[in-house]
Amino acid sequence: MSVSATEFLSSREPISTQGVLVMYGPERFFRPEILHRIPGVSGEDAESSITRFNGEQAEIRTVMTELRTVSMFGDQRIVLIDDADDFVTANRPVLEKYVASPAKGSLLILDVKSLPKNTKLFKLVEQHGVAVECAELTGANLLKWLQRVAKDQYGKTLDRENAALVVQLAGDGLGMLLQEIAKLASLVGDVVEITREDVTQVVGGWRTETTWVMLDAVRDGHSGKALEALDKLMISGEAPQKVLGGVTYTFRKLAEATEHARAGTPLRDAIAGAGIFPNAISASEAYLRRIGFERASRILHLLIEADTEMKGGSRVDPKLLLERLFVRLAGEPVVMSAK
Repeated sequence: MSVSATEFLSSREPISTQGVLVMYGPERFFRPEILHRIPGVSGEDAESSITRFNGEQAEIRTVMTELRTVSMFGDQRIVLIDDADDFVTANRPVLEKYVASPAKGSLLILDVKSLPKNTKLFKLVEQHGVAVECAELTGANLLKWLQRVAKDQYGKTLDRENAALVVQLAGDGLGMLLQEIAKLASLVGDVVEITREDVTQVVGGWRTETTWVMLDAVRDGHSGKALEALDKLMISGEAPQKVLGGVTYTFRKLAEATEHARAGTPLRDAIAGAGIFPNAISASEAYLRRIGFERASRILHLLIEADTEMKGGSRVDPKLLLERLFVRLAGEPVVMSAK
């Protein structure tokens, strides 16, 4: 069987304690969560049922002997090999044979960074054991995971927009995101739904409030106020890339609304359909009407250009790039000179 780490962790099926289980992929966060789900790896019986090796020092003969030795304290024997890439490379033929016919009552767990799916070993593990892919979560998969955590662990409803807002404010580190969901669940108490106001209050603190002030000022054409807020964020140590992420999060929706309006959708309906928060619909409509269709059609281009320059396409100070972007988005002529 081959599953993703999130599928493995959310499954209600009992976990087999025999055969071979391989954890592979770059995301280290999932490893302890996976191990915690396996009976005998954690808890009171772990010390007597599990033997742990480091892959750089482990010898295949010792590992095989351990797997075939019946425990004096029970029927289960678990062998876990950490950082097992070199161990797998050096002992692939023996492991392939073992996977096809594992010792009864024993579970071999291999923790590797990589296990190519076109190899014989992977196919054997897929057929006779369990291969758990610990891939990095990004984009829609990250949001779905966050929503599932809120629902399964805390019984809370977190819609896609607010999940995206949590990620935008807290970053994409899974450990940090778990902490933020726990704080949000504690804040709302018996209330089931986590709202935007909850996220803003708990996750962002004063930096979030400053960011919203800054974005509203850009939208309303108050570039001076927006630049003051930007200065505060920069002085506090906020990364320019994170600030750009917040700008993109908001103004990409306005670009989407513009395209819907181009296709014939009434402007106000287009704004609501793009996911703009209800209390910002009127101000967003006023913004798009103020800057005009031609400038509104360039919003996405400006965001992409700023992102490209921020990632190395320009030698200009990132703060100056943000200042220029703010002025352009606000619908004002750019008079600054970026050197």
